[in-house]
Amino acid sequence: MFPLDPALVVAAVVVFLIAGLVKGVIGLGMPTVVMGLLTIVMPPAAAANLLLLPTVLTNLWQLLPASTFWPLLRRLAGLLIGLFVGAMFNGLPALGEGYGWAQHALGAILAVYGAWGLAGRRLPAPGRHEVWLSPLVGYTTGAITAATGIFVFPLVPYVQSLQMDKDRLVQAMGIIFCAATLALTLRLGASGVLHTANVLASLVYLLPAALGMWAGQIVRRRVSEAAFKRAFFVGVLLLGVYMFFS
Repeated sequence: MFPLDPALVVAAVVVFLIAGLVKGVIGLGMPTVVMGLLTIVMPPAAAANLLLLPTVLTNLWQLLPASTFWPLLRRLAGLLIGLFVGAMFNGLPALGEGYGWAQHALGAILAVYGAWGLAGRRLPAPGRHEVWLSPLVGYTTGAITAATGIFVFPLVPYVQSLQMDKDRLVQAMGIIFCAATLALTLRLGASGVLHTANVLASLVYLLPAALGMWAGQIVRRRVSEAAFKRAFFVGVLLLGVYMFFS
């Protein structure tokens, strides 16, 4: 079990509040914010333990409605299978197998994701290539997830290219993020750094995450989402550069 002193608990509360705020405004970003900020004050494996339950529980609402869940799940099946295979079978060191390496890898992923978001580029629709691209993107994301605890790149840009309407895109993100969290849980367990006590203790961070999401929805109505996204990606980029070179 990773010990958490009061100062770290306070830090985690603040981080989950910020992460919830970001998710409330732009609909994603909780794992990115939590892993990016918490790993400054604790090992990545410890941060990942605290991330698991809040991430799943704050994404459950995105799985609805049931009428479109199963068709969407069938479409995403190849990506999800690749995600689990990549998380469990890859040549990268897992979280907990070398703190220094994980921190630099996490920094690199955050920097790339931040730069991509600021560039505002969108991948072209895969079309008929989706059948083989989805498992490949899933595998790559799974491997990165196992090594860094982050599952946004290249997954998010790819899913955004699948030409879904807004409601199906939100539902797809909910399905994928829940699956990615489960894949990360399995990998942490296989690596011997999954601590049930820490995971259960993370339930207390649901409150600040929920409060942050509520505040984020208010901010979304008053602030340009585009401007907030730019600020978010600038922050992610700077944080990634700092972690990579620290």
